[in-house]
Amino acid sequence: MKINREESRKNNNKVKGDSSIIWHPMSSTDLNSLKQRLRDFAQARDWDQFHSPKNLSMALSAEVAEIIEHFQWLTEEQSKNLPQNKLEEVETELADTLIYLIRLADKLDIDLVAAAERKIEVNEGKYPVEKAKGNAKKYTELDK
Repeated sequence: MKINREESRKNNNKVKGDSSIIWHPMSSTDLNSLKQRLRDFAQARDWDQFHSPKNLSMALSAEVAEIIEHFQWLTEEQSKNLPQNKLEEVETELADTLIYLIRLADKLDIDLVAAAERKIEVNEGKYPVEKAKGNAKKYTELDK
């Protein structure tokens, strides 16, 4: 099912905590559905034999590089205002990246939603609002 990108943004943006933070919820159910669909896709094609963590991590890295290519040599402003055709190409590369990330986590039995939640909690401790707001310094440099 295709979903209009703008409608998806309007319907899924929820404010959590600080009203300046936009939170895009993804339930474990959504991710598990994608994970199962990707398992079925690979199994039907007998590709599971190629989907080792090593191979999937290499494929993931290659896809991330393809995202970077779209932004290489652009100004900050240009990178924020991609023409529609370029935005669609970036969307495809982001989807490829998500697919490989889900497959890699599946092979390693990592719950991505739980891992992301834990990482956000760690980052909240490393980057307290009162020290990090508007500041691009690494957490080890915030008190200097």
